[in-house]
Amino acid sequence: MSRRRRFEPNLKKNSTFTLNITSMTDMFTIMLVFLLQTYSTSDVQIIPENGLRLPSSASMVNPTEAVKLSLSQEGLKIDETKIADVKNADFLPQDLEDKDTNFIKPLFAELDKLAKNSADKAHIKEGRILLQADKELPYATLRKVMYTASMAGFPQLKLVTMVGE
Repeated sequence: MSRRRRFEPNLKKNSTFTLNITSMTDMFTIMLVFLLQTYSTSDVQIIPENGLRLPSSASMVNPTEAVKLSLSQEGLKIDETKIADVKNADFLPQDLEDKDTNFIKPLFAELDKLAKNSADKAHIKEGRILLQADKELPYATLRKVMYTASMAGFPQLKLVTMVGE
């Protein structure tokens, strides 16, 4: 005759189990605040370039879909494609028009090509640009980009800023 031993957990009969929910409530509150701060209702995602320091603003307007330009201390890009070099906070002389030094030839060529090839997209048809520009660049450099963009048929230019700081 086999004798089976019944498994009995090693619990004290009179012990009480208490659940400390204060720390769990704190953790869920922190997670809720984090999720609310990172939640975005905008359908446009803007990821700043590495090393690009955007100016700050108090504006809370969400960006709309547009051609994305980024102007840093090293160069001018459309999306991820570098189209012109920047040295000493200005464009190189070979990228500028001889008679009009505010006109950036590679930028005009790229925007003109975009306007001709992507006429079915509403933001290109309306000539909208989102410009990420380093806050240390002088206004004269920004003015050249704005001037050339308007000459290429993109007059609606919005500057991308960081909220707060």
